[in-house]
Amino acid sequence: MRPTPVAVSSERRGAGTPVVLVHGLGSRWQVWSPILDRIADAGLQVIAVDLPGFGGTAPVDGVTPGPPGYVAWLQEWLAAEGIERPHLVGNSMGGGIALELGRAGVAASVTAFSPIGFWQRPGLWWTQALLTTLRAAGAVAGPPFSAALGTRLGRAVLLGPLFGRPTRVDPAEARADLAALVAAPAFPQARNNFADYHLSAADAPGALAAIPVTVAWGTRDVVLTHRTQSRRARAALPTARHIDLAGCGHLPFNDDPDLCARVVLDTVNEECPWS
Repeated sequence: MRPTPVAVSSERRGAGTPVVLVHGLGSRWQVWSPILDRIADAGLQVIAVDLPGFGGTAPVDGVTPGPPGYVAWLQEWLAAEGIERPHLVGNSMGGGIALELGRAGVAASVTAFSPIGFWQRPGLWWTQALLTTLRAAGAVAGPPFSAALGTRLGRAVLLGPLFGRPTRVDPAEARADLAALVAAPAFPQARNNFADYHLSAADAPGALAAIPVTVAWGTRDVVLTHRTQSRRARAALPTARHIDLAGCGHLPFNDDPDLCARVVLDTVNEECPWS
């Protein structure tokens, strides 16, 4: 007997050329909410998807949570949905997934916001520990944590590791994001799988060398530290366009939605010169 198909949670807006958005570890499609309409209003179909075991998508039998497993799953899902050669946009783990799909020739372009893989071992451990601590704190101190998110000071302290401008985050959205982080069944395995995922100049670029690629990093990113990891990304992907997002954190879309949307649209339209 074949396994029962899992309903995939996604959000679609607009019409036209598809732009597929892929979230990071512990996140969900709603992380893209600040820029969805900005992209759709440019005459594009924007599709934000929850990966298996995150957000509203249940785990999928046979899919190992983590970059390689999600790359294979997303390629199959795109084909099943009839989505051919989409522009791919990813954040954090989703950024690494987007780059891998670009390397495989699946994407028309790639925009990666703070992608994983450009770490050395201390940076890997820091990322795993930080996200695990945030998840554990949300689980153990649920009501106090939730109450603190209702205050500017609470958001500044609790969301500071993720956002460059944490007080701008809507409290209700922050609580929903925290609940999704705590509840995500794929979190532990995907986090552990990070240990086997690295990107460097020694990796063959594949189709990435022939398509528009942008790597954007928030200057206040402390999850995947901007200063060191963006420098390694520049060395590993010399044909890509590399951008610093001033004042933005690891999740820059709420920090500066106009800038983030413009980065995506410029990549899709190939409007900016490549470095």
